[in-house]
Formats: sequence, C-alpha cells, structure tokens
Amino acid sequence: MNISGGTVLQENCLKNKALNGFFEELLDARAIFTNKDVLRPTYVPDHLPHRKAQIDDIARVLVAALRGETPSNILIYGKTGTGKTAVVKHVGKELEETSETKGMPCSTLYINCEVVDTQYRVLYHLARLFGKDVPPTGWPTDQVYDEFKNGIDTENRSLIIILDEVDKLVKKGDEILYNLTRVNSELNNAKVSIIGISNDLNFIEFLDPRVRSSLGEEEIIFPPYDANQLRDILEQRSRMAFKHDALKPSVIPLCAAFAAQEHGDARRALDLLRTSGELAERVNVDKVEEEHVRKARDKIEGDRVVEVVRTLPTQSKLILYGMATLYKNNSKKLCTGEVYNHYKRLCRQIDMDILTQRRVTDIISELDMLGIINTAVVSRGRYGRTKEISVNVQLEQTKTIILEDYRLKPLGGIASVGQTML
Repeated sequence: MNISGGTVLQENCLKNKALNGFFEELLDARAIFTNKDVLRPTYVPDHLPHRKAQIDDIARVLVAALRGETPSNILIYGKTGTGKTAVVKHVGKELEETSETKGMPCSTLYINCEVVDTQYRVLYHLARLFGKDVPPTGWPTDQVYDEFKNGIDTENRSLIIILDEVDKLVKKGDEILYNLTRVNSELNNAKVSIIGISNDLNFIEFLDPRVRSSLGEEEIIFPPYDANQLRDILEQRSRMAFKHDALKPSVIPLCAAFAAQEHGDARRALDLLRTSGELAERVNVDKVEEEHVRKARDKIEGDRVVEVVRTLPTQSKLILYGMATLYKNNSKKLCTGEVYNHYKRLCRQIDMDILTQRRVTDIISELDMLGIINTAVVSRGRYGRTKEISVNVQLEQTKTIILEDYRLKPLGGIASVGQTML
C-alpha cells in the first residue's frame, strides 16, 4: 500500500512539474501586446476618431439635462461597427461627469436589449438602479413600473436610458417604449429621456405611430467608416495595445482594407488586428506580419459561420443541410424547387414536419442575409422566375455542425443524393 501510495504521489508531482513547466515556457515566450483589452469592443477610448459630428449632435440634445430640462428622445441608426455604442457611452460619461460639477444630477443606464429583451426585465433594471428591491421575476409588470417611478421621482434629476439594439426589444412588443416615452407626464421631479440604438433602419416602421413620433424626436445616422478612417482608428489603438515596433508597416492598412470591404466595420478591423497579434504570439515571433492578418481573417470568418450555423432554428439547419448535400454533388447552382423537393425527402426520412414552399423560400432569403448562401433571381422565360442558389460555407464543416443538433443526427446515416450507402 505504501509503495502504491508513494508511486501515485510521485506521478502527481511529475504532472504538476510538467504543468508548471508548460506555463513557465509560455510566460517566457515573446510578448507582443502591452494592453490587449483596448482592441476589444467593450473598450471606449477618450477620443473617438471621425465621430466628432455625431458626438456634437448627441451632446447638443443632452445638454438640456444640465439646464434642468428634459432632453428630446434620440434614435441612432447605423450598421454594425460604426461607433454607435462607443459614442453614446462616451457622451453619457461626459454628461455624468459634467453634471457633478454643475449640481444637476444626471445619470445614464445602458441596457443591451439583445440580453434584456422583455418589458419586465427592462423595468427590473430601472427599478434596481434606484434602490428598489424588485425580484427578477414574479411581480405584475405594472407594479415594477410603479416601483421605478417611485424610485426615480424622489429628487430632481435626469435619467438617460440607452437601449442598445432596441429593435430586439420591439420584436416582443412596443408597450415598454410607449410607457417610457410617456413616463415624464407621471413624474413630479425627475426627467427621463431615451436613446435607442439600432442596426435596422426600418424597425421604426413597425412601431405604434404614437411611439414612433415620441421615440424618434431626433434621429442621427452613423455612416460606415472608409479604409482611411479605419486605419486612423487602428493606429490609435495599436499604440496602446502593442509593444513598439511590433507591427510590420503593412499590417494596419491590410486590416483596414479587409474591414472596409465589409461595410466599414471598425469592430471587425479591431478583431482582425487583435487576432493577428494573438496568432503571432502563439508561434513565438516578435512582429505581426501580413500572413498573420490573412490567417486571422480566415479564422474569424470560420468562427462566425460556425456560431451562426449552430444557432439556426432546426428547420433552417435542415434546409441548409439539404443545400449542402445537393451542392456537393452538383457543379451547377441550385434552384428553389430543387431545394424544396430535397428538403421534403429529408423531412420524411427523419419524421420532421414539412413547411410550405413559401416558408422555405423565406428561410432561404434569411440564410442569404446571413451570408451563408448567395441567391440571385433569374428568369426562365415561359417557365417563370426562380432563385439560383450557391453555398458560401465549407460544406463538410457545415454539415458536421448541423448534425450536432440531436433532432438531425439521423441524417448522418442517410445517403446524399447521388451516393450509395455501403
């Protein structure tokens, strides 16, 4: 027994020594970064290049709060990575700091509506901000709303509610926006304003007209960055993120060029630069080069596709799986009728409900918007019009991800079109 115990102890010591040596070796490797966090989307710098006009526009609206007045509500539009959230947070921080010196209390509350996506949860966060002991679930919504009103109205102050990705909240109803845009009529001391941020220029069309007119009192558009502007942003962040002389001169222009091709997305540019540095560190080199940027682009795109496919609804996964199997066995582009017929065969094979052709066509359009496939409407003369479809993703990887869904696993044992099971 003692011998056995001693052997186990000795093995554990050797394992620990090996593990320690492993991390020591990594720590001794060349470090490229000085502060990697400044390249993450959550970091808000003190200076935001090429967004002075938008900063000024928002500040001119919110300055009313410092005068004891109610600022207009603001709707902010722009594609992903155009600086909307960073600018609003930056202006909100400046507002809070200035209000302390002016003796006029102003506070901001940032809510990401992709996470906090119901009326109850929004009101819960608002009530808790003012010290109200509201449970995360279980109360009538009206009661939580009253708690928020009672909490904020205890003194003369302004609250700016920032609803990021507000269109995600609206998908579950616009009652919360209706209440918040009218809450000032029920307050005696406090004042509330809303800033809604959205990537979707059209979401306001689906709102109640009364909400639309109140919420969109001021509208500000954030245009995409061009390649030169993205280069300026990356230059600013790289000085804080990397050691001196850690980047080859061509790295930042290449990151900027790649991101400019995708609607001027600064978030994409920063991700590219950060991932390029990480890849360089992993191979223990002291400079980031063009090859690291190209590998980073492939890695990010692969990770994005994996995540998008993994989170698709089951029926969308099944339609995509059908297209992937058809596309693999045909050199030509697919048409919607061909895809629908194959989809029906797969549904019967795994006992899944069959959607209508109209619904499948809608899902094909959704997959096109996500960039997973490409579609083009073509005329076939007297046979009418159809969509031609090509698949943009790696076929085998996509099929493997889809088959992770337990409801679709049986497809793994079914022969594709044109194949014979052995």
